Amino acid sequence: MKYAEDRYITIIPEIDLPGHMLAALTAYPELGCTGGPYEVAGSWGVFDDVLCPGKEETFTFLEGVLSEVVELFPSKYIHIGGDECPKVRWEKCPDCQARIKELKLKDKDGHKAEHYLQSYVTARIEKFLNDKGRSIIGWDEILEGELAPNATVMSWRGMEGGIKAAQMGHDVIMTPTTYCYFDYYQTRNTDEEPLAIGGYLPIEKVYSFEPAPDILTAGQKARILGAQANLWTEYIQTPEHVEYMIMPRIAALSEVQWVKPEKKNYEEFLTRLPRLLNLYGKLGYKYATHVFDVQAKMTPNFETNSLDVELSTIDNAPVYYTLDGTEPTVSSTKYDGKFSIRENSEIKAIAIRKGENPSKMLSEKINASKASYKPITLLTEPDPDYKYSGEGMLVDGLFGNSTNYRTGKWIGFKGEDMAAIIDMLEPTEISTAEIRNCVVTGDWIFDASEIILESSNNDSTFTVVNSQKLLDANTTHWSDIATHTLSFNPVTARYYKLTVKPTIIPAWHPGKGNKAYMFIDEITLN
Repeated sequence: MKYAEDRYITIIPEIDLPGHMLAALTAYPELGCTGGPYEVAGSWGVFDDVLCPGKEETFTFLEGVLSEVVELFPSKYIHIGGDECPKVRWEKCPDCQARIKELKLKDKDGHKAEHYLQSYVTARIEKFLNDKGRSIIGWDEILEGELAPNATVMSWRGMEGGIKAAQMGHDVIMTPTTYCYFDYYQTRNTDEEPLAIGGYLPIEKVYSFEPAPDILTAGQKARILGAQANLWTEYIQTPEHVEYMIMPRIAALSEVQWVKPEKKNYEEFLTRLPRLLNLYGKLGYKYATHVFDVQAKMTPNFETNSLDVELSTIDNAPVYYTLDGTEPTVSSTKYDGKFSIRENSEIKAIAIRKGENPSKMLSEKINASKASYKPITLLTEPDPDYKYSGEGMLVDGLFGNSTNYRTGKWIGFKGEDMAAIIDMLEPTEISTAEIRNCVVTGDWIFDASEIILESSNNDSTFTVVNSQKLLDANTTHWSDIATHTLSFNPVTARYYKLTVKPTIIPAWHPGKGNKAYMFIDEITLN
């Protein structure tokens, strides 16, 4: 603590309750709903076994632990978590149900009585800590039910929780995964990167963050205390790895908080960044250098029916590229402006700076089909958080190269069909249709349950060409890219409609009974 105090740093401890308590339950099994036995988790996860709020001994335990925490940490705030707390044990626990009856808790406003039971836990612990002169912070799950009177909300599952809390008059710390999770990869090309949990958060995305959105009034914006970067270390073993994940993204987030939104300028930030990176080097820090890599913007052009490719670097360094998969050199084609691709290709590009080694190589395969770069209309809406550049992603010839569904290569649908019509512009013969699903069941993302292909010559009356029902026989979590191909006798039509239906999450999964997320990267017709 003295190390922190000498540097004017305040450490805010987090005791996550009532979920994420397997270690405590292993030591004190009587505090769980079932009585155990319990076992400390060997890996990250969200587990059904949580503290039992129906037992008074649970609160005796929590008050004892928090009393010691208050003695150890002088901070105004104590973080009590509240996230990722399944209610399945509470639903069947006699003690929890007795507590629900005693408190006269009911299902209402879209929340179950068990959600209000967690609100009871939060409010009771808040009062205990308020009486000791401390205030609580909780993750945005504490909004589910009734929010404790004086709680500060830390919004991580997007901005919505923080916006709601600010509108209710509560202080908020914004830390949404899409902008603030520094345990996410910094590049789409992850093969040569240190291990990370997944995701994709480049520095330009961090810089684009606005913690106090304009949907809030001036008074509500004043409730946004600021933003926070999160670096969870399940996959991080060394201080050097920590530095690599933080820097220079922390500089971007710092400027987000220091500079008024109307004065932020990413291009100007980039002109100053090399000087900061030079300082990092002099101080011996291990930092990420992705800002010096070749950046590629690839956009389907529905007027020319091709893929437009634009290459750039932070400092306008010369870029050399090839389209046949060979490694580029100074003898390769020098990039001098946007170019277009229509056929299968493998782009490789490097930046060559005077007196320095070439940059990391950009590599991207183009998998063109008859549907590529043809006009496409989505009949269903993607999840706003996973829409990225929209329907064009389904016919841009670019495949997701991993189950990292946040790279911007996969378009996500939350419990909705994916239905799209592709205009081939003229009658076109095909005999196969293929889709690829990204599956990460631990994140409620499952394979499709059914694929239906239809054809039409007038964009209004469609006839079924082929269909396929899919059954996921797995009974444990799995993660992979599932490829599904429909093969049929040749059909000729101008319009093709593809419908992909999501799975109902099976009984073995915590999300059982819900429609799963579904992520698709490309519709291939040949």
